[in-house]
Amino acid sequence: MAERRVKLGCERLMGSERELIAGKQVGIITNHSGVLPEGEHIVDVLRTGNDVSIKALFSPEHGIRGDAPAGKHLENEVDPKTGVQVYSLYGDHNKPDVTMLSGIDVLIYDIQDVGVRFYTYISTLALVMEAAAENDIPLVLLDRPLVLPGHMIDGPVLNNEVRSFVGMLPIPVLYSLTPGELAGLIRREYLAKKHLDLDLTVMKLENYSRSMWYDETGLNWLPPSPNIPAIDTAAVYPGTALIEGTNVSEGRGTESPFRLIGAPFVDKMKLADSLNSLELPGLKFNPVDFTPRGKSIVSHTRFKDELCHGIELVVTRRDDLKPFEAGVAIVCALRKLNPSELVFRDDCAFDRLAGNKEVRELIERGADYLEIASTWEHELEMFRSSMRRYFLY
Repeated sequence: MAERRVKLGCERLMGSERELIAGKQVGIITNHSGVLPEGEHIVDVLRTGNDVSIKALFSPEHGIRGDAPAGKHLENEVDPKTGVQVYSLYGDHNKPDVTMLSGIDVLIYDIQDVGVRFYTYISTLALVMEAAAENDIPLVLLDRPLVLPGHMIDGPVLNNEVRSFVGMLPIPVLYSLTPGELAGLIRREYLAKKHLDLDLTVMKLENYSRSMWYDETGLNWLPPSPNIPAIDTAAVYPGTALIEGTNVSEGRGTESPFRLIGAPFVDKMKLADSLNSLELPGLKFNPVDFTPRGKSIVSHTRFKDELCHGIELVVTRRDDLKPFEAGVAIVCALRKLNPSELVFRDDCAFDRLAGNKEVRELIERGADYLEIASTWEHELEMFRSSMRRYFLY
């Protein structure tokens, strides 16, 4: 536990920096994670004062309350608690338009992220920043900590040929920048290429170190989305999310999404033994059976109500993890043990998650996971060097 609790960006805005929004009509991009340490939501706190008018709310994937299933497109609505108009940025529009922004003096962004390229909150951030720049509206970003520590950077840098809403930015899968730091990258490497300039203010964290895991910040854990219930889940998610690009279950519909991997055709003992023999840093694999159920937080449950055989990922030394590399190792093992049963989805989902076509093509050729990992080492080192210019901590 941190000796001194990390102070969030939203706390600074509510306190010493309140003049930035005083007397303004504001639009807030947030969800259930936009809370102060005591549990009060930023929207509710701002509504209690008489110096700020909330003109509109903007919701990312999973909705303003964070309870919508992954991938479910959401409609605009009126928030029943506040009576404020909520515009969905994960539905017909991914980017705020002129009508949505009408009358807004300043935008506020406050969302807890996981730090993974295909976690769509960062695509929402990029498009909100673009819309703000185009409409000359200042953006105040309320920074929040990394979930995983800053030394954990892994996976390929996005190749533009597979660019999509689950991967818009030229960053690795696990990029280890806080939302405020990422906003600096977006302004320089995304907006500048469009000849756009943004009036951006980042409310920095206090008492924060890049070496911290989230549970070392002194802050209460709040799942950033329905299927990231725990920090151990977030630790393996950058790799096990690759399973979504195949016909294997990634554990959605169970109590351990992204930590249970399997299918009816998998031999659990062979898969566990194969992966444990690799001695992947920070992980062990237990053979398990599980049955995915159709829960409300799941939009597409693979093998619903079918008995699956597979593995449970157990984090043993979390500082040693290389999560994306481990994810590739899992898919390689599944391919080797089930060459005719394992299928990659035909909608290029795997390539969009990986960030290129090369990872899948090498797996299909039977390449070793270490050989595959070597293909992104150079670009990862280049990113490590360039990312320092965006560090705030």
